[in-house]
Amino acid sequence: MPDQQKQIVQWFPGHMAKTRRLIKESLPLVDCVTEMLDARVPFSSRNPELDELTQQKPRIVLLNKCDMADEKTTALWIEWFRKQGKTALAVDCRSGKGLNRYQPTVQTVLADKIRANKERGMPGKALRVMVVGIPNTGKSSFINRMAGKSRAKVADRPGVTRSNQWFAIGGGIELLDTPGVLWPKFDDPVVGDRLAFIGSVKDEVLDGETMACRLLDVLRADYMPLLCERYKLTQDEVVPAFDSYDVLTLIGKKRGMLMRGGEVNTERAAAALLDEYRGGKLGRITFEKPE
Repeated sequence: MPDQQKQIVQWFPGHMAKTRRLIKESLPLVDCVTEMLDARVPFSSRNPELDELTQQKPRIVLLNKCDMADEKTTALWIEWFRKQGKTALAVDCRSGKGLNRYQPTVQTVLADKIRANKERGMPGKALRVMVVGIPNTGKSSFINRMAGKSRAKVADRPGVTRSNQWFAIGGGIELLDTPGVLWPKFDDPVVGDRLAFIGSVKDEVLDGETMACRLLDVLRADYMPLLCERYKLTQDEVVPAFDSYDVLTLIGKKRGMLMRGGEVNTERAAAALLDEYRGGKLGRITFEKPE
């Protein structure tokens, strides 16, 4: 049985320190910043350093993977960001949902810049937008969709984009892709857990069974019906009185994940649970609501 109390998720490889420098050095080149967030964990997927790094640049927030998040909660987040002075859009970069509103939004947010360019005799000057976000929030999928060709590297794991790249997306807009960057330390261990759940922290640095048990803790508390439906469980089998490791074992047993001697392979069960959550197969789940 994994020790859920000991492991605190931390992940800050050296290339992420370099990314912060790249963002800072590139800011004078751009007119606006687009921040990619995961709609399932909008608070935890925000990098708290970005406000300082991006200074006073106009900000557009994309709540990606909205098809995996609770629709009503996403609407609450969009309103919350509006009150913070930021324009937020619910999008799904893999299907393209909501992305048709992106170019008009950029033009609205940068209306003063467009006007100033015209007054200076440069009406066709490109609007340059930096795309930032933590690993695995979908930046490359977004740029591929907007550029109309798969020129940015895409993978369902963090740490793929390692250097700044420019992409023209039409409408006089150019996007600057930057590597995904986490911050040096997660002060709130819950934030680290949630980032591990969505795959923003590399699985190689985590104990899968521990993460699966922590995910089960949350699902049992807030999404019991979805959990039971997916794994053919009864609520009596997953009531909070039972340990999440017991529930993980039960899931493995029901899936036939048995080793020699009939022992349940809980590592396989943990990997299946995490993969299926990340793939949206458990249903529309949002772990955070705006305060």
